[in-house]
Amino acid sequence: MRKTLKFLHTVGAIGYAGAAAALLVLHSQLPAPEDLERFATLRMAMGAVAEHILLPSIALVLVSGLLAMAFNRAFHNAGWVWLKLIFGVLVFEGTLVSVQAPMQRAALQAEAALAGDVPAAELAAPLGPEWGSLWVVLLLAIFNVVLGVWRPRGRREAAARAAD
Repeated sequence: MRKTLKFLHTVGAIGYAGAAAALLVLHSQLPAPEDLERFATLRMAMGAVAEHILLPSIALVLVSGLLAMAFNRAFHNAGWVWLKLIFGVLVFEGTLVSVQAPMQRAALQAEAALAGDVPAAELAAPLGPEWGSLWVVLLLAIFNVVLGVWRPRGRREAAARAAD
């Protein structure tokens, strides 16, 4: 069970980082909203990446991490695991609020603009906060991976190792 959870956690982290990187690349290629067809196509692609890769990946990371904590007694008292949990929840919330929801909203708005229901001028929202949110959640996710690989030892763990 432990290896399966670790595998799922790793696959989820890879999927999340890949989706965040893809969103950054797509975001950097967004044209001005006046090029409506290309703008809408990229926005809809970004919405699909957020919905079908980013969100399931972060959910997999969070659930497999929680299950690993529950099933592995060594994780119960490890401070780095609790720190990872806190940052994992922050990444999950940040993803939902600052990345996934705006991507979905922008994709729907772009689709409506293509259909002629929304003027193209309404698509010209400032993209800076979206760009910043992507970087913040990606950096938090990278920090979580580093923390999981590095696994700093707490005082009790270091004392136990020194006694051996």
